[in-house]
Formats: sequence, C-alpha cells, structure tokens
Amino acid sequence: MSEALIGNILFGAISGLSYMHQQGYIHRSIKASHILISGDGLVSLSGFNHLCSLVSHGRRLKDVYDFPQFSTSILPWLSPELLRQDLHGYNVKSDIYSVGITACELANGHVPFQDMPRTQMLLQKLKGPSYCPWATNTFPLGESRIKNSRSGIDSGIGESMTRTMTSERLQTPPKTFSPAFHNLIELCLHQDPEKRPSARGLLSHAFFKQVKEQTKGPFLSLLPPPIQHPPPHTAAAPSPEPRSKPGGPWPNGRETYWEF
Repeated sequence: MSEALIGNILFGAISGLSYMHQQGYIHRSIKASHILISGDGLVSLSGFNHLCSLVSHGRRLKDVYDFPQFSTSILPWLSPELLRQDLHGYNVKSDIYSVGITACELANGHVPFQDMPRTQMLLQKLKGPSYCPWATNTFPLGESRIKNSRSGIDSGIGESMTRTMTSERLQTPPKTFSPAFHNLIELCLHQDPEKRPSARGLLSHAFFKQVKEQTKGPFLSLLPPPIQHPPPHTAAAPSPEPRSKPGGPWPNGRETYWEF
C-alpha cells in the first residue's frame, strides 16, 4: 500500500475520530478492518460495539475506568493505559494509540504485537517496546515464545523474558517510509497519553500536508483494482432419455407394465 493511500485513509479515519471525541465518545476499537471506504471515496469508521461515553449524569468526565469484555484478538490495538486498568484510567488519547497501531498495520500488512504471547505483549506495551513497531519480524524464530518458569507455571515473568527482550532481537529492517510518517507513528504510540496529540491536532501533522501535495488524482485512483472473481460455473443437467407413453415400450425395445 502506498504512503499516499495510507495517508488519505488515515486522514479520513482521524477526521471521524475527531468528531467523536468532540461529542464525548471514545471509540476503543480503532483498527484497519473498522475503516470503510465508499464507492465515492468517503472514509468512515465502524466497529462501535465498544463505544464509551465520557458524559455521565450531565457531566463530562476527564477519564474513565471501564474495561469492557474485549475479545483477545483486539488486544494488539489497545493502549497501555487501557490495558493497565489502574486508578489513572484512560481517555480519548487511548484511541490515538490505536491509530498508531493501525498506521503500522496499513503500512506493513502486519499488526504489531500480534504474534506475541499475550503476557509478553502486555509487558511490552506497559514497559514500552524497544523496537520500531512497524518492523514485521521482531523476534527470531524460537525466541518469541515464553518458556515455563521454574515453578512450572507459564507466568511470562522471569528468566525467560530477559533473553527475548534484550540482546537477541533481530535488527530493525530499513525504513521505507518517509520521516514524517515515522514521526506520526511515534507521536501516536507515545507511552505517556498526555504527550500524544489530539485527533484534531493530528490532522495538521506534516505527514498529511505531504500526502496532500503528493496526491495528484482522486483518492479512489490510489486504490488497487478490485479482484474480479469469475462467475460460478454451473454444469448443464443431462437431459432425460425420452420414454414412450405409460405401458409402451422402453427405448431399448423392452416392454414394461404399470403395477398398482
């Protein structure tokens, strides 16, 4: 996927997110599969099952503490403060973190943290990853699994984590996207939610100005051509052999009689 296409998709998604935040809602489920593109090139958000309102009893809250029953499949997109479930809570900035993960997903075709065991992913998110999230292959084969602890319980904490999280990482592959795109992701994935930009502020980032200058034609022209599926082939049913009237001879000359 080209950088110009990624920029146009993200700009439309963040515009919708900015409107939601102004209305006092946290999406909590931002990811690529929840971004829709119409035939007219309009980018829209979906996936509102986990929508959370910041307005309670007529008062707008600064933070919320609700943790919904998420499916484990959505955990890679969730922010550290949402997963932490502590007394600090979380706010609309948790959606900005999900935007950063989604940007990596669109650029890489791969979701950061997706191939990690859940406990290891949680530790990486809470401590802050020491690698670039847009790198697809982060751990060597055989090193990305958490070994059982000495107690025999796979707690995910102990000697097994020390080795996989330090010196034996793979080197980050060369960056193929612009510095402005990398800066956008770094801002979104900042560990401190207060240091992440708002959705409205993100719309004025240099990356989107760069994409606007690079986009010459209409947005839909950047999309790859749709996959043309051949129509299903239906074999013609064989026609039945002609028969004579009841009681008459069969085609092979034998006679038969109706029995009642």
